[in-house]
Amino acid sequence: MIDSLVFKERVQMTVFCLGSINADHVYQVQSIPNPGETIASNSLATGLGGKGANQSVAAAKAGSITKHIGSVGMDGRWAIDELTAYGVETDFISTSEQATGHAIINVDTKGENAIVVHAGANADIKTDAIKAALNRAKPCDYLLIQNETNGQVEAARIAKQLGVTVVYSAAPFDTDAVKNIIAEVDVLCVNEFEAAQLEETFQKPLKSLGLDTVLITKGSKGAELFHQGKTLVQSSFPVTPLDTTGAGDTFAGFFVAALEQGNDPAMALKLAAAAAAIQVTRPGAATAIPDRAEVDRFIAANA
Repeated sequence: MIDSLVFKERVQMTVFCLGSINADHVYQVQSIPNPGETIASNSLATGLGGKGANQSVAAAKAGSITKHIGSVGMDGRWAIDELTAYGVETDFISTSEQATGHAIINVDTKGENAIVVHAGANADIKTDAIKAALNRAKPCDYLLIQNETNGQVEAARIAKQLGVTVVYSAAPFDTDAVKNIIAEVDVLCVNEFEAAQLEETFQKPLKSLGLDTVLITKGSKGAELFHQGKTLVQSSFPVTPLDTTGAGDTFAGFFVAALEQGNDPAMALKLAAAAAAIQVTRPGAATAIPDRAEVDRFIAANA
């Protein structure tokens, strides 16, 4: 489905993102705590996060019109304001009686992380709200989904009926969630660990699942794209990571935005890899995502 979209004359297209919105509490620690261990943090930072919010910010900063579909609690006005400030359209974010989702994130001195997420309002998105948003979608648009909200399958089915390209980021990994939605997916985005779990679940290679496109990110080892029988490989850009939180979301958001803007899959991979490389050199998730101009400069400097 990608090829039918990226090479056509450019029209005003949109990336819709059904996704989580979290308050991230990021603790810098010497090492990730072991079970039963209590440690002291070196610092604490709070800010906007959630896989969905991160991916929406990435798509918007990559230059795409991005509309977020989600939910926050009565305490979540600040999150809507931050998304708006990043250029994300927020008309389809509703308010729930549940608390705004939040995450506890431990980041060690090597940049690795361990995360605990509370769904809150992210699990209280009404089907009517999803329908209202996607009724604005056109066949050339994209829908980006992850596993941190309810309503993924309904959204994917509505999108497919409209001819919208469905991109599924299968994280946090959940076997049942994948089985329920996989038939509606055009583009599957996973990291190498999620890919291994999926292959174990389906007992076959991911490229044999009948999907149009499969993207596998591999951190410092780059990324692979299986697309219509062909394999593209993208090396990572050499950087010294400070915080890897949100790197996969940055990659996914930039990748989808690059396709939506008419780039071929190889260029989309390069732009996404560069964006993720920049993002991991900074603390935080959404706050660390670069814009398209910075990514272009980075690629030129690292050619």
